[in-house]
Amino acid sequence: MAFDEQKQDFKVLGTRPDRPDGLDKVTGKARYGADAYIPGMLHGVIVRSPHAHARIVKIDASKALAMKGVKAVVTRADFAEGQTGEDWNVMENCMAGEKALYDGHAVAAVAATSALIARDAAKLVEVEYEVLPHVTEVNAAMAEGAPVIREGAADYSVPEGMHPNVVRYIEFGHGDVEKGFEAADVVREQTYATEATHQGYIEPHACLAQMGADGRGEMWVCTQGHWFIRRMSAVCLGIEVSKLRVTPSEIGGGFGGKTTVFIEPVALALSRKANRPVKMVMTRSEVLRATGPTASASMDVKIGMTKDGKMTAGKAVFRMQGGAFPLAPVDSALACAFACYDIENVQHEGYDVMSNRPKNAAYRAPGSPMAAFAVESLVDEMCRELSLDPIEVRLMNAAKEGTKSSSGPTYPRIGLVETLEAAKAHDHYSAPLGPNQGRGVASGYWMNWGGETSVSLALSEDGSVTVSVGTPDIGGSRASIAMMAAEAMGIAYEDVRVNVVETGALGVNEPTHGSRATFASGLATIKAANEAIGKLCQRAADAWGIDAEAVVWEDGHAKPSGPNAGEFPPMSIGEICAEMGSTGGPISGHFEATPNGYGGSFGTHIVDVEVDPETGRTTVLRYTVVQDAGKAIHPAYVEGQFQGGAAQGIGWALNEEYIYGEDGRLQNTVFLDYRVPVASDLPMIDTVIVEVPNPGHPYGVRGVGETGITPPLPAIANAVAEATGARLRSLPMSPPRILKAMKG
Repeated sequence: MAFDEQKQDFKVLGTRPDRPDGLDKVTGKARYGADAYIPGMLHGVIVRSPHAHARIVKIDASKALAMKGVKAVVTRADFAEGQTGEDWNVMENCMAGEKALYDGHAVAAVAATSALIARDAAKLVEVEYEVLPHVTEVNAAMAEGAPVIREGAADYSVPEGMHPNVVRYIEFGHGDVEKGFEAADVVREQTYATEATHQGYIEPHACLAQMGADGRGEMWVCTQGHWFIRRMSAVCLGIEVSKLRVTPSEIGGGFGGKTTVFIEPVALALSRKANRPVKMVMTRSEVLRATGPTASASMDVKIGMTKDGKMTAGKAVFRMQGGAFPLAPVDSALACAFACYDIENVQHEGYDVMSNRPKNAAYRAPGSPMAAFAVESLVDEMCRELSLDPIEVRLMNAAKEGTKSSSGPTYPRIGLVETLEAAKAHDHYSAPLGPNQGRGVASGYWMNWGGETSVSLALSEDGSVTVSVGTPDIGGSRASIAMMAAEAMGIAYEDVRVNVVETGALGVNEPTHGSRATFASGLATIKAANEAIGKLCQRAADAWGIDAEAVVWEDGHAKPSGPNAGEFPPMSIGEICAEMGSTGGPISGHFEATPNGYGGSFGTHIVDVEVDPETGRTTVLRYTVVQDAGKAIHPAYVEGQFQGGAAQGIGWALNEEYIYGEDGRLQNTVFLDYRVPVASDLPMIDTVIVEVPNPGHPYGVRGVGETGITPPLPAIANAVAEATGARLRSLPMSPPRILKAMKG
């Protein structure tokens, strides 16, 4: 259902047309990464370290190379040298240099005429290791005496005396927190923890790479951002980016995890060495062991509150490990921590910590779910202690237009208050509960993103429109962009086709991440449509012998702006395009920019759970997502994003976690052991679309893909606390942990 804050007069936007990729996907015609094929291609397999931390003494591939059908073996020596900073980190993660830094770290790769031969040959690659001490937990990695992952990895921000595994230190805030705590009636401080979880996409990473003798290459990849893949692969091979062309396939899920490279540079290196195309497809075990999960976190939160619920101060100290490399999302976690609240005094501290785990990758609002779990759990604890309504307290403290955010900037128009009011008015919030049942509420935030964007729009002779975009469709953006193009051009949705094109067809496009695709590519499409409309009006003006300024565009037709412009019958887009070859040539529109008008998105979730007192099993009974979409271009897709975020958050809260043994090896490397929610674990998830238009977009669009995963963790924890009387401050809340907490 929809909670309309402001109605706008749209003809196409807000409707629910069929998805343009639906038929191909349900009939099996759509081509995913593993469907790519070239005659004569080889199959690549990676040799991975069985140790969490080990020096690579020697690699002997002679036995593998002696096998019939084996065409190439690569190690770190076959890649470029001299990278620094994040380029070095990416290269090191794709292929280990002096040391293997985590269980599953790539140390070599084999290409052969069949996948079976390649797998057998990989087993024959002999690697001599010197096993080193390891550490996989964030607090342990910071402790005195912890094994050092890599000396000299810390940047200038780290205070003197910190362990070398601490590679970044972040501090910011405003006001006087000590003064704020003194003004409070109640001050509470707690420590919370979350384990690393994986994005859990169904499609494993896959690519097909071809590197020619002329030094030029092509790649077909399942990715969220093929320009990023091109740049990172070129860096790893030491070639110019113009030498590579990358084409994206359909994608079977990404959620942030397919914005970087893992096997792509390896496939290119094998192809260059073998002089044959090479295809690589990861197994599920490889995906879980060696591709980016999110970070794990240890978090201290302190809040001051008056007896009536007014927050006077907030402090957050977050420690996050992002694997054996810098750039855990501690900065974005801190920025989101108190983002929902107008607090006069706030302080944030963050520690980016390395451990012997795979390099973390983005996962849907990276950092924000962990921050929300800590802050929203403590807010709920204090509401219960003071016998205050949790939504009323959030409304009292809610950030709104003009609020100085906890991270610094002043908010433009935002919709948090509207989501809270819609949640409070929903019948779910006042529904009765039964025995062993509890209800939880939490809010969450993601800042959204703009990023480099380039779009072309071309008109056909029949007046139909083709839009070329560079943002892969991972959540319905083709439909949304087609709808915005149709709205702008005044034509039918069915007359617009959106193509996701390869890297040679447009200028640079950032990946589909940061909730940016519908916002940024949509804005660029509207601008490109306006350029094309200007040309259409000019053609009509030329035909009528009047100035272009005297022509207006309405409902897909050029019309005189008024009686003074002359009496001419409207010219349709089809009529103008039918003659464009003889009136000046093709008509198109183009736009490129880095849009900065993106607006943050807020959401509030309500969840009911029932906890079995004998087994500790939690059943999610009812779930309602309320979120501000700015403007829901295609409401069905928006609802799907809301529901998907809630489903993944439920898994994170109750079951999902990376489990490492004492040997530093990942123990749950398949979906049988890494437990993602299935249909029987989930209720029907209700959605409420709030529409508070984003002033930075012509149609008011806000990104919606990421905010939905931020409230579930604390909302479920708050519900479990009410159902059991026991507060769990560490995720996941698996049955054994719940039983232990109840008994404790």
